[in-house]
Amino acid sequence: MTPADLPRPGFGGGSLCDVLPAVLAGLQVPGDAGGMDLTVTSRVCLLLVDGLGAAALGANPDAAPFLSSLRENAASRTISSVFPSTTPIALTSLGTGLGPGEHGITGLVIRLPEDGRLVNTLARPSEMDLRLLQPRPTVFERAAEAGVTVTRVGPAVLRADGLSDAGLRGGDYAAAESAGELVVATAWAAARSERSLTYTYYGQLDGTGHRQGCTSPAWLAELTHVDRLVEQLAAGLPAGVTLLVTSDHGMVDVPAENKWDVATNPALAAGVEVLAGDQRGAFVHTRRGAEGDVLDTWREVLGDSFWVLSRDEAVSAGLFGPRVSDHVRGRIGDVVAAARGNSAVLDSRHLSPTLLALVGMHGSLTSEELQVPLLVHG
Repeated sequence: MTPADLPRPGFGGGSLCDVLPAVLAGLQVPGDAGGMDLTVTSRVCLLLVDGLGAAALGANPDAAPFLSSLRENAASRTISSVFPSTTPIALTSLGTGLGPGEHGITGLVIRLPEDGRLVNTLARPSEMDLRLLQPRPTVFERAAEAGVTVTRVGPAVLRADGLSDAGLRGGDYAAAESAGELVVATAWAAARSERSLTYTYYGQLDGTGHRQGCTSPAWLAELTHVDRLVEQLAAGLPAGVTLLVTSDHGMVDVPAENKWDVATNPALAAGVEVLAGDQRGAFVHTRRGAEGDVLDTWREVLGDSFWVLSRDEAVSAGLFGPRVSDHVRGRIGDVVAAARGNSAVLDSRHLSPTLLALVGMHGSLTSEELQVPLLVHG
């Protein structure tokens, strides 16, 4: 039975995957415009700040005065990320305009039902060609085919990244490592033609939160750097450019004592073949015939710390979008566990020391993780 308090992403006009279809409609690109009402000019720049949750931004206006001022724009709003609220899933949803149930990048780690392989979608170099997992056209490809000048701006290492090929391919790529390079490259890209779409990625806020925690002095200092970056970018863009600022997810801090480890918990390990997904949005792939027992046990052991659902319940609740393709369904665990508070569930036998040491985390359905800003300037 689906819990009555289970949050859901805002597919159909209020989610991350609705943003770029609305932008393309404003750029007069044929195709599905989605359900989001968004007015833009003929030149649009979308800056994605990895890890910038709406709740954290709202709680720290003094650290981010420029971003906070953009919240007052009548066109700005809060939208939802997707589930799991993790970078690979969210960025692919942004780049394709589709929910995870359609584009197929369902987790940080995906277990392929056809052969049981585990694929880390953030591995560099990529463990496989992620375009095989996500062959659908991207919004950037659609825009470029319609004559829009498309530029993606970000670190050079992401130019040929597997995830970029899967969910963000299309147009040209401009490498920018520092904040200053990013500002200049983005302004150059926006000015390339009278009809342009520029996507810019900044990832340092997320990395700081993972290492130090999203309530740490270091995270707040980095937020101030982000604020200054956005202010400089807004000032440096050519006249008439619409600047949109959003994020892929927010974050919560998870203390070590709140991390459930399948490797040291026999009850959680019973009947489990492997964990995939993410640590706060876990996909539990069970041994044949053990689905019911694992579902009951995980609900009992984890209690109020997690929403624990069967695959059918999670799909029916719309967690992966309005449609889940048959070939994608098997990439979702037999059991889905989404953290309610500041907890996580993992298998330490299969995680690196870096991942085991994370402080700030994301992947679940809490408002801190799921709700992100969509800020408008110009």
